[in-house]
Amino acid sequence: MRKGSGVIKEILKDHFAGFWEFHADRFPKTYREHIKETVEKTIRCGTRDLGYARYECLGCEGDPSLKFVCFTCKSRLCHRCGKKYTDDWSDKQQEMIFNVTHRHMVFTLPRELRNIFYNDRKKLNELSKQVAEVFQYHNKKKGKKRGFRSGIITVIHTFGRDLKFNPHIHALVTEGALDNQNEWVNNGYVPYDFLRKSWQKVVLDLLKKWFPATPKIIELINELYQRYPKGFYVNAEKKMNNAKRVAKYIGRYLARPAIAEYRIESYDGETVHYWYEDHKTGKRVDKKVPVYRFLFEILQHIPPKHFRMVGRYGLYSRRAHRKAQQILSLYAFMRTKQISFLLEAKRKKKTYRQRMIESFEQDPLECPCCRKQMELIGIWHADYGWIYHYMEDVEKERRRRYGIDKPKRAG
Repeated sequence: MRKGSGVIKEILKDHFAGFWEFHADRFPKTYREHIKETVEKTIRCGTRDLGYARYECLGCEGDPSLKFVCFTCKSRLCHRCGKKYTDDWSDKQQEMIFNVTHRHMVFTLPRELRNIFYNDRKKLNELSKQVAEVFQYHNKKKGKKRGFRSGIITVIHTFGRDLKFNPHIHALVTEGALDNQNEWVNNGYVPYDFLRKSWQKVVLDLLKKWFPATPKIIELINELYQRYPKGFYVNAEKKMNNAKRVAKYIGRYLARPAIAEYRIESYDGETVHYWYEDHKTGKRVDKKVPVYRFLFEILQHIPPKHFRMVGRYGLYSRRAHRKAQQILSLYAFMRTKQISFLLEAKRKKKTYRQRMIESFEQDPLECPCCRKQMELIGIWHADYGWIYHYMEDVEKERRRRYGIDKPKRAG
């Protein structure tokens, strides 16, 4: 086995059927069907089973082979699709992120609460909203009459480096705010003590809301206030001045799989050897686990279908973003006199062909005989069959040119 050579897909092909037969009940019942569907799509990713686009070089005397571009699974479990999704998302964010200083923060949960979110992932969406509440509290405290509004983007993350279920929320927050006169104010750094205690309060208030008449939960809430007198842990160290760098940084946490393949040292059919860097010591930790254990570790992080990973609040909400972008572009222009801040540069999504040329410096659709670009002949989809065929277009053009009506259906 070579590192980075599709080893996770190989493990899924070898062992998922047996693992699922004996261990499906370890996952929440409402997510099981989606987990199974996601894995099956990942296994078939890049094969003709999901569908394909067929290309030919029409009229070429060299008689080249057909070119098939197979469809991908679009799954967050798939390394190839997750990487592409992350790159596309990061490119898109570069258009919308304000060109002001941001701070990257990580809001964590204590071990005692993690099981609640394991069994009901949708509760993480409500938790994500509470991150924005923390900053709204701070803005009110800073100046209630001025109506400060910050921009907050949150990304939900469920795994740590050791692959354990460790739900936490990454947040990008503008280090500054717009007031009700549309003036940008650098309102300074949010105090660390305030972050920790406010985060603890909004999380435990949610527990009261979710389980209002559960004595064990009320008892747990009281214990957590005593056990964590300084509040729940929040990491707020990273300060970022460059909007493009901000977008790339947060994109890393959006759709990547639970483990990068370069961290898997070996797989012998029965055990998986991988490593991670310990947060506290900074040292490398090596783990060798049975293959079924490894499968559980990565599959537990598959989000439910239609799960919302990203939240946008305050100035980044849909309602406020456009106006705030115009104001902050003008603010950036007045500060730097760079006209580029006043012009919106819209990026087009890169095609399969563009990505292959960028990555490998080779045009995948170039005919090896005549060096012309091959033509799209047909598109076949696993669910819908043939959805496009070249000969249908030829027939339509012939009928249009000669004024031939479509044949009427019998009856």
